[in-house]
Amino acid sequence: MPETIEIQLKKGVLTLCVLALLNRHDSYAYEIASTLSDAIDMGEGTIYPLMRRMQSDGQVETYLVESSTGPSRKYYRLTDAGRRALETQTAEWRAFVTAVEGVMNAEAEPAAPAAAAKTAKSAERGAEQ
Repeated sequence: MPETIEIQLKKGVLTLCVLALLNRHDSYAYEIASTLSDAIDMGEGTIYPLMRRMQSDGQVETYLVESSTGPSRKYYRLTDAGRRALETQTAEWRAFVTAVEGVMNAEAEPAAPAAAAKTAKSAERGAEQ
């Protein structure tokens, strides 16, 4: 079964959303997953591989924070490369949204005269036969 546009859009903006969340404050993967689950219904299982990729790409770095209620938590924070990626992806996202809105809100253009003439000639030929 083909993926819906919603699933494709979520996958496409997931990195941008994580970068935006980490730009607000450092966080651990489960907290990021919970926030994105509530906001865009993105499953927890997609976050952990993404966080590993973002770390290997140098966009985030990790540190451990001791917890009084359990094991230490691995927190993620943006690196300079992550902040640059956020700026770039935010600009690309805004340009994309503007372009899509432009297409969706554009008035329908009338058919070009040449195309209308061809259609009329085809219809005449069909009527003659």
